[in-house]
Amino acid sequence: MTEPDTEPEDNAPASAAESGPGPAGSRLRALLPDLAPWRTSADFRRLWVAGLITNFGSFLTFVALPVQMKELTGSAVAVGAIGAVELIPLIVFGLYGGALADALDKRKLILWTEVGQGLLCAGLLVNALVPDPVVWPLYAVAALSSGLVAVQRPALDALTPRIVRHEHLPAAAALNSLRWTVGGVAGPAVAGLVVAYAGLGWAYAADLATFAVSVVLAVGLAASPASHEAAKPSLRSIAEGARYAWSRKELLGTYTIDLAAMFLAFPLALLPFLADELDAEWSLGLMYAALPAGSLLVSLTSGWTSRVHRHGRMVVLGAAFWGLAMVGAGAVHNVWLVLLFLTLGGCFDMVSGIFRAAMWNQTIPDELRGRLAGIELLSYSVGPQLGQVRAGGMATWMSVRASVWAGGVLCVAAVGALALCLPKLMAYDVRTNEHAVRLKEARGKVAAGS
Repeated sequence: MTEPDTEPEDNAPASAAESGPGPAGSRLRALLPDLAPWRTSADFRRLWVAGLITNFGSFLTFVALPVQMKELTGSAVAVGAIGAVELIPLIVFGLYGGALADALDKRKLILWTEVGQGLLCAGLLVNALVPDPVVWPLYAVAALSSGLVAVQRPALDALTPRIVRHEHLPAAAALNSLRWTVGGVAGPAVAGLVVAYAGLGWAYAADLATFAVSVVLAVGLAASPASHEAAKPSLRSIAEGARYAWSRKELLGTYTIDLAAMFLAFPLALLPFLADELDAEWSLGLMYAALPAGSLLVSLTSGWTSRVHRHGRMVVLGAAFWGLAMVGAGAVHNVWLVLLFLTLGGCFDMVSGIFRAAMWNQTIPDELRGRLAGIELLSYSVGPQLGQVRAGGMATWMSVRASVWAGGVLCVAAVGALALCLPKLMAYDVRTNEHAVRLKEARGKVAAGS
């Protein structure tokens, strides 16, 4: 097997907190993101930059596609159906994509799915430029793109532990979160301006350009062939991954905690109505940006995460405080307080996400990483989709604000009950967990022999 580049470059220190001019500099470095994965792995740098560029470009299409659907149909139902056609490929190909990631070269999967995404974006561009754009390509591209994401994401997640040192994986999770949140904050704002002032064609063209850049970067990645223990992609291999996840109650806990938090307390569908109730229609854009802005704050100050060892407790605390933040967002009447609570919610959601990723990356065997990443993809993708239905249904039954705060209360109660039922999650310590210790020793032996 060809091992990707993971050796230190230019004798860089292993941790961001290991150097600094005096106590003040040391404290600042301890707070800032740990850049060790960036310094020590050329492949991590390539993936990080490619992800930043394509994530930013994808938000252009994320905004442009529903706008074009609205212009062509004038129907809110037609716009909402985009999410429905995306969900089924995500479920089907998420599990199979995980099996593919374990059985095939991860670099090739990432490269060719990125090429496929670029071709789909080119299709949207052509449809936008013809005199009479049609509707069906929008649905077709949304479904196919969702399927490609479901195939690619497990490969990306499974590749990270191969190109980043074991002790740097929490820092890598934080840096990847930073990349996503930068796009989540800046992408929609820029997309709105591009669509409004330049047009849909320019938005699709810019997204296509970002895919071209990411393909070039992906070509430079080192090969990452399947482990010799990996099973061929099949229903049997998918079931094997599911059985392994079930046997690891601390991993099972991370999935169920995230599902509960997103299903019970995800308020995105209600934000336009919440802004109306508060007589602050101007605040809608800020509400959408508040959650990723909170996540960005945590990502920018994530140096402390590398010094935390009880990751399971942080997953639970992050999800519980997410629910409390939604209680506050639904209970207060001042729009600025609503924005504050939404931002805090984004902070706590990111805390939970960082430590979920650290647990997965530091304990899952190489030959199972893809399949477990496919299960993880479903856990954090299906929850928000179903959460939109929950939020809308409760708002119809109760009220908009009651749906927000009641969902937060249910989230806190569910997370507390799950924590009691999953003692292995609460007891997880990366220093003593048998799976984390075994994987760290195995990687140490590989590094010593290389």
